[in-house]
Amino acid sequence: MASNKLEQALQALDDAHSDDPNIVTIDQKQIPYELHYADKMTKYLTLHQPSASELLRLAVRAQHLRRWEIPRSSYPMNKMGYLSWRAALKKRHASLAEEICLDCGYSAEEAAKVAALVRKENMKTDEECQVLEDVACLVFLDDKFEEFEREHDEEKVIGILRKTWGKMSERGHELALNIPLSSKSKELIARALS
Repeated sequence: MASNKLEQALQALDDAHSDDPNIVTIDQKQIPYELHYADKMTKYLTLHQPSASELLRLAVRAQHLRRWEIPRSSYPMNKMGYLSWRAALKKRHASLAEEICLDCGYSAEEAAKVAALVRKENMKTDEECQVLEDVACLVFLDDKFEEFEREHDEEKVIGILRKTWGKMSERGHELALNIPLSSKSKELIARALS
């Protein structure tokens, strides 16, 4: 059974996601994109690790927290600009998530752990951090890959697939291979993995 502070924190995160002005239509219903993204993250966490800790559940739900407020276009459109943008987002998402956790009654240590997970610190040694990375990769493959594949040349797509696959655990790979994708996307994944 979820704790009251977990319910409050999840609601606060969803309230923030609901401010996203970018709207998508899912099952004939319009919802803010970041709320849709958070729902996908939670779905894949449940598939990956049904008994995930409260702190991991919060970190997973906090991915992309208020992301639309710092658009990619606010940084140079090159690799260094992309990496700088991603680093700034991680810090901001983590800070916002930590603040929400503190406001909802989590200890400073617990809130700091959520922030560390959001920043994906200690990837090599923190099992929960690896689960979060798996979940983020799964959501990319499920929600954005086919759009990405249409917008970029095949060699770039294959390179991104290889990098994504390399970040994931065996359990992540297993779940990824069960995502329903187009035949072209499946062919590109097969090429990337060969």
